[in-house]
Amino acid sequence: METQEKNDQVLGGLAAAGSYIIWGIMPIYWKLIIGATPTEVLAHRMIWSFVFMILVLLVTRKMGSMFTDIKALLLAPKRLVIIMSASIFITINWYTFIWAVNNGHIIQSSLGYYINPLVSVLLGILFLKERLSLWQIVSCILALVGVVFLALEAGTFPWISLTLAFSFGIYGLLKKIVKLPAMSGLTIETLIITPFALIYLLGFDPTAGQSFNFQHLSLALYLMGAGVVTAIPLLLFAAGANRISLAMIGFFQYIAPTLMLILGTLLYHEPFDSEHLFSFILIWVALVIFTLARTSLFKKAEAKLLHRPIQKVS
Repeated sequence: METQEKNDQVLGGLAAAGSYIIWGIMPIYWKLIIGATPTEVLAHRMIWSFVFMILVLLVTRKMGSMFTDIKALLLAPKRLVIIMSASIFITINWYTFIWAVNNGHIIQSSLGYYINPLVSVLLGILFLKERLSLWQIVSCILALVGVVFLALEAGTFPWISLTLAFSFGIYGLLKKIVKLPAMSGLTIETLIITPFALIYLLGFDPTAGQSFNFQHLSLALYLMGAGVVTAIPLLLFAAGANRISLAMIGFFQYIAPTLMLILGTLLYHEPFDSEHLFSFILIWVALVIFTLARTSLFKKAEAKLLHRPIQKVS
């Protein structure tokens, strides 16, 4: 029994790490799609994600459970509105990321996903009545200082980073509230958006049809593959999250923005000066403190600072 649990944890760790690695190197894929606008890429991403998820549900014989989830949503209008809202926010997130990558803003995208865990904490406080420890408050302040410093030095508002962080944070919050299984949840989200994607491609994009002919075969394949590269990491993440602890998930989530930062600086030669470095160091320190905030060492330090009894670490 213990061997089985260890095997599950190893498989879960590999699956979760794999999902974040794919997310981290995904800018390479979007850079390969030359000849299509970000809006066109987004539309194809939605459509082919839906098609791929239908195939996955058919292979895994879980179509019935998805229809059950759809019926449950139709009988609960509030949950239906929530999942529709989640679809909108993940659409905003995907479009912003595709646009940012193809306009030379991978580093700013990386910053957004570093900030995202702290945004999720803020949303948890505001909407789920969660409470922060002293060290978590310190980490949020440090991250805020890092973002403000970068904005002041750059002279521009870091809207890409904040849009990515808040759109994905709100998406995660809505998913937590509605509580749908990973596979049927993603299928339903893309189902909601797919009609709008089709309307855009068929009625509002005069060049969309040019992507699917023998002269542009590679472009057509890349656009179709957008659904696969979207769904696979999400499925890996779902498989991993069911097998390993939240603490390990929290550790793995920094793989993706770190890989994006490396790609942006080393492969695509985006500017990364001392001001960027200072801001990122503040955010990295904030994330280390945030990750370790619930360990016994930080609990003891917090108790001493606040002169209160030491609580057991759950």
